[in-house]
Amino acid sequence: METLKMRTAGTDGPAVLLLHGLGATGAVWDGLMAEPGYRWLAPDLPGHGGSARLPHYSFGGLAAAVADALPERGPLLVIGHSLGGVVGLALASGWFGVKVAGLFAIGVKVEWSESDLSRATAMAAKPPRVFPTREDAERGFLKIAGLVGIAEADPGGVAETEGGWRLALDPRAFGVGAPDMRGLLGAARCPVVLAAGEHDPMSRPEQLRALSPHSAVLRGLGHNAHVEDPSSLLPFPRQFVL
Repeated sequence: METLKMRTAGTDGPAVLLLHGLGATGAVWDGLMAEPGYRWLAPDLPGHGGSARLPHYSFGGLAAAVADALPERGPLLVIGHSLGGVVGLALASGWFGVKVAGLFAIGVKVEWSESDLSRATAMAAKPPRVFPTREDAERGFLKIAGLVGIAEADPGGVAETEGGWRLALDPRAFGVGAPDMRGLLGAARCPVVLAAGEHDPMSRPEQLRALSPHSAVLRGLGHNAHVEDPSSLLPFPRQFVL
């Protein structure tokens, strides 16, 4: 597979891999990557933004693609949001040849109903919507990434196509399914902290506590806490000395 689009920042300090959620791109980490003292790595996940698509989407397939694109094998810290948190857990297993020293998973949806899964399957089967203008497509990008009102659209999140503009997102990525959180947490070879914004409707603190005593609440924040207040994440990497 082609190398993933990779944003980087910083030249000194521990390496921190940043993994975005479904529908977004690595641009959601721009605020955090402005912080000094770390070497930040923020790929666009496969099927998102400037990265190539996969023939089939699974958590293992996404993790393998990220591992193949990394300039180093670790040790590194991982901060993952939503889907990115699950990909981070897969990497933390060591199965993909990357040494993860610690993982901070934010806003992972851990409880899935049959209705949730049916909606995801339906979205995965839909052809990409064609928007008449780039501005319309960018509004569609912000909506699907949950970033309306808290971020500007990443220009790389949309692409020109016949008859107008579409999201760069491969809709089939919605078919990744529900993660086996207990299995992934059991396989992790490093400390894992599960976190959720206090007002995150998709990832409730009590749900995370039921999975792991190592959970955190990000006060006053919602599902995209890393965009709303990037500095709220800084206590995590400061816990570790690599």
